[in-house]
Amino acid sequence: MSFVNRIRFYRQVWIIGRAGLRWQRWRAQTYAKSAVHRQSQYLAPPLDITPKTKELIARHYLEGRWANLARKVAWVTSGAPVEMLKALDFYVLYPENHGALCGTARAVVDISSEAESAGYSRDICSYARTDIGTMLSGKTPVGRLPRPDLLLACTNICQTVLFWYRILAHHFQVPLVIIDTPFVYSKAERHTIGYVEKQLEDAIPILEKIAGKSLSLKRLKKVMEMSKKATQLWAEVIGKATHQPSPISVFDQFIHMAPIVEMRGDPFTIDFYATMLDEVDRRIANGIGAVLDEKKRLLWDNLPVWPKLRSLAEKLGEHGLALVASTYTSAWGDLGPLMNPDKPLESTALTYLHPILNQGTGHKLETMTHMIEKFHLDGAILHSDRSCKPYSIGQMDQKERLIRTYGIPALLLEADHDDPRSFSDEHVSHQLNAFIEMLED
Repeated sequence: MSFVNRIRFYRQVWIIGRAGLRWQRWRAQTYAKSAVHRQSQYLAPPLDITPKTKELIARHYLEGRWANLARKVAWVTSGAPVEMLKALDFYVLYPENHGALCGTARAVVDISSEAESAGYSRDICSYARTDIGTMLSGKTPVGRLPRPDLLLACTNICQTVLFWYRILAHHFQVPLVIIDTPFVYSKAERHTIGYVEKQLEDAIPILEKIAGKSLSLKRLKKVMEMSKKATQLWAEVIGKATHQPSPISVFDQFIHMAPIVEMRGDPFTIDFYATMLDEVDRRIANGIGAVLDEKKRLLWDNLPVWPKLRSLAEKLGEHGLALVASTYTSAWGDLGPLMNPDKPLESTALTYLHPILNQGTGHKLETMTHMIEKFHLDGAILHSDRSCKPYSIGQMDQKERLIRTYGIPALLLEADHDDPRSFSDEHVSHQLNAFIEMLED
């Protein structure tokens, strides 16, 4: 990286870009406090921290636009051991998070159609189709994605990433590191942890060569400490939904989870969630619920339906239904206790063996039943996600178990996490109306 390019990077990102984003945040906060604008009659106003969330996300992608000038870039799966990369000063991009952003921006159909035109089936993950579409066409709502110097895929989320990242590696002609995480049926055995730990050790020389520097154990421990702290704060934030009325909904969690996914290991992520926790506590003290007239409390299973967050929140809020617990958002808080900065490689192996999708349908059912008791839930919505098959496997049985064991209504909602073409407003409306009737009986 030349000195001139570094100067260009810091000018565009740190001086011009960040100043502009702070100005946008100030305007958004001022508008929210003083202007007369549309408010939902069923939902509380957005959290005050929302403009800051948007700023962090925009800043992350702004830095990405210029990252190749000053830093090495790694594209990683959502369950990858990012702490090692952060310790080596990689700029880290999560294609899945980019796919979610495209979903909220309603850009998925246009972008994924580029992949479909190239022969990729609509039956594969809509995140994968969207990012392959961006790879082929350059289309993205964030302006430009940085070219990767390294790809890192971990199999603890799904098997699709193996093929997805091989396509990326072939296109960009860059190294691909795969961390294979054996399935955890009941308990991660010592030899399983050692198997993953050995892969991490073998990956270090590759990462160091691309980064152009050695991995500092002291720096890795520091990054892990920050990652663990941020994860603990996130778990505290979503745990506040046990209060009645709940100060935060699952829709709020979907909106504000981006930093814990793609900014773990950064100090500002700790500050962000500490501030968010304070605001949620103030809502509790003032008796403010995310749903203004909370009558029933619900569980959400699986990924969000990103293009339909607002309409689903309004539909449920209209009937006093508060989504307060989610297997998806809680998964990012459950891993914190496994992180041990004093044993960085061993605890990294242990941590990344335990994402919810690497533990099976029985574990997910146990998670949901625990949530029913902890959050005092009255019903459950299980998102049967067309293009996330690993998360949707077993949901029919899980639904029936929840109904029989707990006597609570449970709905299997058919949709897709990113592609609105797989969402039928009429069909979903009929499903929700029938479910609401069961809840009100």
